[in-house]
Amino acid sequence: MAFNVVLVEPEIPPNTGNIGRLCLATRSTLHLVKPLGFSLDNRELKRAGLDYWNEVDVKIWDSFQELQRAQGAAARYFFLTTKSKRPYYEVKFQKNDFLVFGRETKGLPLDLLAANIDHRITIPMHGTRSLNLATAVAIVLFEAVRQQHA
Repeated sequence: MAFNVVLVEPEIPPNTGNIGRLCLATRSTLHLVKPLGFSLDNRELKRAGLDYWNEVDVKIWDSFQELQRAQGAAARYFFLTTKSKRPYYEVKFQKNDFLVFGRETKGLPLDLLAANIDHRITIPMHGTRSLNLATAVAIVLFEAVRQQHA
């Protein structure tokens, strides 16, 4: 396993399917934190994941706290948000890090961001307030992978 991609309350099945393919391509685990805005049997989810969906290492959690409790104390989390000035490319990612992304429409819950101020990172952008979730995951995940191979 390379990295862990966490989607907190994802809403759009094709985004999750595309992110599943990114995780498979990078040997990363995809963690989905409920509630999900769709069923895992959703046709759009599987279409976006193509025939790879069954090969994706997916773990489902009832809450973010449940996910954290199941990890060791040494687990490192990075929370992607527009509410940070620290760019993702300044982080020295390590194998098994958790890259945490929020809902497509609202991002990560404010209480989760407030509790993790020192671990918030952002993708610098101009002219738009956000990127598509699958695009954002690809940017950060492949930077983390690049660092491991540099």
